[in-house]
Amino acid sequence: MESRTLPVPDGLDGVRVDAALAKMLGFSRTFAAEVAEAGGVSLDGVTLGKSDRLRGGGWLEVEWRPRQEPRIEPIPVPDLGIVYDDDDIVVVDKPSGVAAHPSLGWEGPTVVGALAAAGFRIATSGAPERQGVVHRLDVGTSGLMVVAKTETAYSVLKRAFKERTVEKIYHAVVQGHPDPLAGTIDAPIGRHPNHSWKFAVIPDGKPSVTHYETLEAFPGASLLEIHLETGRTHQIRVHMAAHRHPCVGDPLYGADPTLSARLGLTRQWLHAHRLEFAHPATGQWVRTESPYPADFQHALDVLRGEA
Repeated sequence: MESRTLPVPDGLDGVRVDAALAKMLGFSRTFAAEVAEAGGVSLDGVTLGKSDRLRGGGWLEVEWRPRQEPRIEPIPVPDLGIVYDDDDIVVVDKPSGVAAHPSLGWEGPTVVGALAAAGFRIATSGAPERQGVVHRLDVGTSGLMVVAKTETAYSVLKRAFKERTVEKIYHAVVQGHPDPLAGTIDAPIGRHPNHSWKFAVIPDGKPSVTHYETLEAFPGASLLEIHLETGRTHQIRVHMAAHRHPCVGDPLYGADPTLSARLGLTRQWLHAHRLEFAHPATGQWVRTESPYPADFQHALDVLRGEA
């Protein structure tokens, strides 16, 4: 076991335990929540839960059992497409069922592992298990990801994503018909108060902005083009569910399982369709596009046939 005893800075007064541990000790929010749920966090002798708030000036005691960090395993992914490749970056077309990088509890293939298996050398910047990764897609979300090959490319792309100069365009099929047919959802997102593996619109969440436009309407569903202004975990899925139009095929956020089954979907209909950014070395604009995977095209064909 490891332990730390330290005062709570005034700047973290009122901050949730899991968020504060992430800032103070460098834990991930998930690991911080696990430590708190195991009874490993106390403030002035009182045990706290992950969603309890800290008090500035109090003495925080944290005890945890270190866990082994995930490693990059070079596992080939035959369906991983290479859309763009040069000395500085590689843009991949990620299939469903592939994680962006290793994480605890995930034993399947990853983008970084697939690139390693294919002989690509990527940047060493970033955490050991996610070297070169400047943004991520959910395991069940397919489409475009850019990975840095050099340290300079990593720094430039990370800054571009932070400053929101990257164009991230997704296509999604959602239940129902959004009203209005085009608009903006501006609602803060944070971890779900009752489910550590879900996210939700909450008052003290991080600012999150999603722009959407209806491309095609079907009986009971719509095909949307979505531009992300921010890039929170599960952002599109959370915002559309909060808007009462969850992504079709997404039971975690309230999708109708009957509709999903009728369309043959075993994952959320959400695809990173287009990715555009300034090249980190040349400054030239890079525009990449990914076609719909077969399962998504099939679902669209069914919806169009019913229209």
